[in-house]
Amino acid sequence: MNDVVVACEGVKKTYQEDSVPVYALRGVDVEVHQGDFISLSGPSGSGKSTLLNVIGGLDRPDQGEVTVGGTALSGLSESRLAELRLHKIGFVFQAYNLIPVLSALENVEFILQLQGVSGAQRRQRARQALQSLGLADMSHRRPGELSGGQQQRVAIARAIVTNPVLLLADEPTANLDSATTEELLTLLKSLNENQGMTIVTATHDPMVMGYTTRKIHLRDGAIEFDEAAVPA
Repeated sequence: MNDVVVACEGVKKTYQEDSVPVYALRGVDVEVHQGDFISLSGPSGSGKSTLLNVIGGLDRPDQGEVTVGGTALSGLSESRLAELRLHKIGFVFQAYNLIPVLSALENVEFILQLQGVSGAQRRQRARQALQSLGLADMSHRRPGELSGGQQQRVAIARAIVTNPVLLLADEPTANLDSATTEELLTLLKSLNENQGMTIVTATHDPMVMGYTTRKIHLRDGAIEFDEAAVPA
């Protein structure tokens, strides 16, 4: 059985800053396998967020191919890319991206509504997702009434409620204190180990790297090393 969830082949991405080319990715080749928990690390400007965005179909490479769940992204229209993200990829953003006028439950329900899930079923699934993250008592609170850590957990509940093929997290601990960071990482590790969820996170946080099972370090748009964690 093919366990490759993501395949990047010769992926290049260049941006223009004041008419000067910035080589964000320089021919990246990498495979992500089912059950991987990967940290993408590297100095600022190394290409980790760009690679995450290219994998998630939020940005298109200039050259090369990205395949997610067996689907090549290069030939997809913007609407087809949006469909793929909706059904196969969960996103956790540094800024949470919660809808301020909706409750925690409604924020989690929203993506199921976009998928066309019926009202009763999506409410049940959203409640289960929040309960699994210890937020059952917070379901009717709006984002402004939640702490940063609670908002991040709502964002994760929204990302996993669709049972995605892949969970992508961009600097998920950047706005959190160390205690909340540890809670979040324990949660992600549980999702990875107990549900087999494949997770890729872009991070500069050594604490995150300590929890992941595979570390990919980028420098100047290229992979400097790609190593599995050594079992204890």
